Order: sequence, then C-alpha cells, then structure tokens
Amino acid sequence: MEPATDLPRTDDEWQKLLKPEQFRVLRQHGTERAGTSPLDKNYQPGSYYCAGCSTLLFSSDTKFNSGSGWPSFYAPVPGAVGSTQDNSYGMRRVEVHCNTCGGHLGHVFPDGPRPTGERYCINGVALIFVPQGEPAPVITQ
Repeated sequence: MEPATDLPRTDDEWQKLLKPEQFRVLRQHGTERAGTSPLDKNYQPGSYYCAGCSTLLFSSDTKFNSGSGWPSFYAPVPGAVGSTQDNSYGMRRVEVHCNTCGGHLGHVFPDGPRPTGERYCINGVALIFVPQGEPAPVITQ
C-alpha cells in the first residue's frame, strides 16, 4: 500500500513544521541512530502519535523491549500505518509509513512477540508520546 497524500505539503512547508531530524526521518526516509530516543525505554501507559500530523499510531499496550535500540511495538492502531517494500542498502525490508501524511516511521520485521509475531521498529523522532489521560497533540500550520 502506497503512502497517503491527505496532507500534501511542500518540502519547504514540512521543513517549517518539523525539526531537522524529524524532517530527515519522516520526509527523507532517514533513520535515527539506535539508542538515541528516550522513547525506546519509555513504558508509561499512553499513546504514540505521528510527529508529522498527530495521527494516533501505536498504544503503549503493544510496546515491548526488543533490544534493538528503537521503540518497538507488536501492532499499530488499526488502519494507522501502511507499508511498502524497501530494497535500499542491499536489503529487503518492509517500510512503515503513516497512512495520513505518508511520513516514514521505520520498518516492520517478522521477529516480534505474540500475538502478531511482528516487530514495528519505529524512529522515536517520528513519534509524539502522550501519557494516558492527557489530550492528544494538535499539529497546526
């Protein structure tokens, strides 16, 4: 499934909206360095939203410690993410993107825990964590 274009923005508009590292990851398919995101070791109850458009992507109920150095989940919120084949760097991987804004989130691998057996390995800079009971983020511009 190809990324959605519900939020068409130019690169200039995205650069004004996002921090440089968020732009590099979300819009240019970059990857943050392993172990650099504080969200990797965050296990508070709450929700994870897209840093590009504030779409709800993952729940803390599906988060687990994969040991990979990136926040990992065994399932996204239904309908929130899509995937495409990624053959970059001589590897065959499945890229994961936000279905609302098309932002690159990370990759999904078939080595996760039950019940899905999947590991959504997600760049922390692509996410906004909101603790349980707090309002969802609103991204405007």
